[in-house]
Amino acid sequence: MDPAGLTGIDPLTDLLNGVRTRGALFNQSSLTGPWATRFEDGSPLALAVVVHGSVCITPEGGAPVRLGPGDVAVLCGGAPYVIADDPSTEPDVVIRAGGRCTTPQGEELLPARTPDAGAWNAAEPDRTLLINGLYTVDVGTPGRLLSALPPLAVIESSVGTCPVSHSTFEEITREEPGQQILLDRTMDLILITALRAWFTRPSAEIPTWYRAHSDPVVAPALRLLHDDPAHPWTLPALAAKTGVSRAHLARRFNTLVGQPPMTYLRQRRMALAAELLREPDTTLAVVADRVGFANAFALSNAFKKEHGVSPSEYRTRETRTEI
Repeated sequence: MDPAGLTGIDPLTDLLNGVRTRGALFNQSSLTGPWATRFEDGSPLALAVVVHGSVCITPEGGAPVRLGPGDVAVLCGGAPYVIADDPSTEPDVVIRAGGRCTTPQGEELLPARTPDAGAWNAAEPDRTLLINGLYTVDVGTPGRLLSALPPLAVIESSVGTCPVSHSTFEEITREEPGQQILLDRTMDLILITALRAWFTRPSAEIPTWYRAHSDPVVAPALRLLHDDPAHPWTLPALAAKTGVSRAHLARRFNTLVGQPPMTYLRQRRMALAAELLREPDTTLAVVADRVGFANAFALSNAFKKEHGVSPSEYRTRETRTEI
């Protein structure tokens, strides 16, 4: 079993591997008349899906973009933005950190009411049904992902198919056991399908990290690091295996992947460790051995430095979430 999917990995899987949300803030809004909401939550990733009607998204310092039914917007970097019926409408609601809902003056407001499944087929022609989510990243700091995206990426319905169907909408509006993990995984699915469409659309400029997987120097190095992450790799050893000098490998790898080989390896090991820790019967010593650490103590120190919590705290949190 390869929990992190590191063998035979494709470029997009490599980019998204380990990036997943936990405790996503997910909302469905049924809207009529003039309306506008300003988002100042600082989430590194956010999604907006138009089910019917249309919205206008204006990123901070950017031009407004109109979205229609089936379009998906991916916002990244945490900068403020406004979603409204029209760019001229002044926001009367502000979403702040943690999903707090206030007026522009800071007065607390009740969270927006979640519509029932009947809102999917709203009869009013001027009604807009919008799904939006704030992507709280659990593991896998998405530095490379954020650098590969503009502040606002719009995937039109003609380019990619949004996975939110009528039945999916019914499920995410039902407050029943397991709802949070359903919301989290729905967010993950929307993000993955949106980015797959974004990076493979006809007008896409192929990013450097995508070319890395076919590069004659970097691709073999990536395969070595993926196939055997527990090996005690060093830059000289990796360069020797790929048949190039250390300087050439380091320079080429950093240019295409966006980080040095050993930094990449450390992050891959931490992502793999996080996946293994979700298996309740896998001991910390076994995890350490499988990701290339001398013992559980060394892994614990590295894991806490990377994720901000110890492996045991992380495992407890994940187990509680998935019950």
